[in-house]
Amino acid sequence: MSVDRPLSRRAFGRLTAAVAGGLTLSGCSSDGPPSAGTPLRIAAVNHVWTQAIRKRLPEFEQRIGRRVSMSLLTGDQLSSSYNVKLNASATDIDVMMVRALQDQLLFGHNNWLADLSDRVQSDNAFGWTDFQGAPREASTTGGRVLSVPVVTERPVLYYRKDLVPSPPRTLDELQQAAGRLTDKKAGLFGYVGRGQRSGAVTQWSSFLYSFGGDFAVDGRSAIATPEAITAYRYYGDLLGKSGPPGATNMSLEQAMPIFAQGKAAFYVDADAIYTSLIDPKVSAVGKKIGYAPFPAGPAGSKPYNIPSWSLGINRFSKLQDHSWEFIRWAASPEMVASLQAAGIPGARESVWAAGAGGFPAELAAAMKVNAGNGIGHDRPHVLQVGRARDIVGRPLVTAVLQQPVEPVARDADSEFADFLVRDNRHQGS
Repeated sequence: MSVDRPLSRRAFGRLTAAVAGGLTLSGCSSDGPPSAGTPLRIAAVNHVWTQAIRKRLPEFEQRIGRRVSMSLLTGDQLSSSYNVKLNASATDIDVMMVRALQDQLLFGHNNWLADLSDRVQSDNAFGWTDFQGAPREASTTGGRVLSVPVVTERPVLYYRKDLVPSPPRTLDELQQAAGRLTDKKAGLFGYVGRGQRSGAVTQWSSFLYSFGGDFAVDGRSAIATPEAITAYRYYGDLLGKSGPPGATNMSLEQAMPIFAQGKAAFYVDADAIYTSLIDPKVSAVGKKIGYAPFPAGPAGSKPYNIPSWSLGINRFSKLQDHSWEFIRWAASPEMVASLQAAGIPGARESVWAAGAGGFPAELAAAMKVNAGNGIGHDRPHVLQVGRARDIVGRPLVTAVLQQPVEPVARDADSEFADFLVRDNRHQGS
């Protein structure tokens, strides 16, 4: 077993330059079948799931009789590496860890991911129908299963139990409680959350759905519908009136510490980050944190329920059978149950039905509710996801700054409509 550490920026730059300059990468030039000494190469993100799987790789190596090499990168480095290598039809990646909602549509369009449909559907022992519906849907592009979810994520309402006797059940109750608890002179904010233009879009999505909206309907922009504008205004008021100063610059990295340091009463973000909020090394309120399902809006409680990370197979890989064996093993009911007991949420219905050990009981209950109500995307379903999030996030920033939302939303809607036409055209090219 070999494990490579994340590349430095300088080293990653050399990799990109090498491929762009036409140099041959290891494994790219061999046209023959792989030898017994050729390792199964896994490209993965440096993540708690990967760290857990890495410890068990000797078990899998024994199972297939082949050495496994796992390279660990940051999420952005991983996407860039795929773009560089797979444009060159590289064969030195076998298993690909991917963000299904961020990258898969583009990778599928470029024909970089092997079609797993026959494998998942014909393998009764694997149990494809055991995976939750929303993550399973996100794994399918153009009718083809291109990845298998291994880590899932939902939003949860984190709240201070010492300040709030019971969590709000509706968005109206959340807004009222956040306003009541805000005391900016004392340094206490009713609510904290992401407000950065692009980064806030994924968390805002649950608010949008719960007000009855979506990013697009039938391929057309829907970000200036009455439901979307109401969702923009709501989130803008919640964070703009009850949140800390500088909210429009806040990503996860800025918002989370504010709640962990006891400076906010409510916080909505991914359930997967809860360990950071209770870590006594960084949190002053770990024992005071409560967990609740996403509050209901006019359309009910409709949080996202997504696969944050999935596994696919490089279409150019010459070890596709062993790659599939790795996915079967890493996403098996037994492995998912083991990892979920350690606090890493998976996507299998049977594991959730058996209980969510590894999570605080209140959090586990909230996660189950959110999974049952979940929507399978937290961003627009397009090729150019980054550009789409930037457009959708513009009215969000306006709302948080307490400026008129409707004209900005209508302008963004027009821009997004043009973008969708171009994006759909590229999808069909």
